[in-house]
Amino acid sequence: MDISERIKELRKKTGLSQSKFSAKFGIPVRTLQQWEQGISSPPDYLVRMMAYIMLLEENGQIKNEGLMEEKYGDGE
Repeated sequence: MDISERIKELRKKTGLSQSKFSAKFGIPVRTLQQWEQGISSPPDYLVRMMAYIMLLEENGQIKNEGLMEEKYGDGE
């Protein structure tokens, strides 16, 4: 399984839309679409960050709302 398939599988497993998944990681939706289609690939550091955050959420150590919002507020 290549990285494009893994990213798409991870997003679907978490039940997030492309919009919500891309917002979680601060990337444009179009970039995520290109990754999922295999047109381009994410940088290695971002792949590791996505895997780590999703693993923490899966284990219930952090909530799906995200750490940044809890720590720094919603930016309003």
